[in-house]
Amino acid sequence: MGRGIAYAAALGGFRTRLHDVSSEALEQAFARIRRDLDEGVARGKATREEAEAAAARMSPAPSLDEAAAAADFVIEAVPEDLALKLPVFARLDAVCRPEVVLASNTSALSVAEIAAATRRPERVIGMHFFNPVPRMKLVEIVRALDTGEEAVRATTEVARRMGKETVLVRESPGFVTSRINALIGNEAFHMLQEGVASAADIDKALKLGLNHPMGPFEMVDLVGLDTRLAVLEFLHRSLGEKYRPAPLLVQHVKAGRLGRKAGRGVYDYPHGE
Repeated sequence: MGRGIAYAAALGGFRTRLHDVSSEALEQAFARIRRDLDEGVARGKATREEAEAAAARMSPAPSLDEAAAAADFVIEAVPEDLALKLPVFARLDAVCRPEVVLASNTSALSVAEIAAATRRPERVIGMHFFNPVPRMKLVEIVRALDTGEEAVRATTEVARRMGKETVLVRESPGFVTSRINALIGNEAFHMLQEGVASAADIDKALKLGLNHPMGPFEMVDLVGLDTRLAVLEFLHRSLGEKYRPAPLLVQHVKAGRLGRKAGRGVYDYPHGE
């Protein structure tokens, strides 16, 4: 997600600093962004000149503190775990200028709880992108209890310059899309477990019968089964029994079958992503 967001930011004209706790992951991200830019040119989404300009606007940020201190807008994209997000936001709050908006690319977690880790809750907001970011048009802008109008305005403008459409959502567990998508994906695992149809046929049925661009298993392999499980567990705690994770999904995660990033999820990916 982070590299996809960086791609959209740079192509949208923003000078973009990309930080990761792993230098190896950072190098891989830049190589993948370069491939995405080339693919964008091939698909007619950008000219070669625009792609080269976007690449020139991106640079690695080995030091989070240094990059954050100079930033005008920050988007966090660490894994979907409050225990990881809260210290990141506390650190950003200490380093960033007071007027800087801090956006979380969370798909389900409480933006208000994230904001409470800072001294600027009026400038903390949710900015939920969708995978793969270069191709997906939507950003859910999530307004928490204390999020101010200026933060909403700035975030909407940033998303617009990235070429995205936005919807404004009042904070609630799962927002709009994750809440609905979690039910679809979880039910697909129940159906697979019951032997209703194969994974490939369930995917095919939803794509051709319901006009979904991706099947639920193709989607979960892209997003990560561990991420989907974490979202379902949060929704189960917050909204009740209908979000209890399917046992087969839990088994896949325990077995390390996490999707494309692991080389194996519902489907096998012998050559990685």
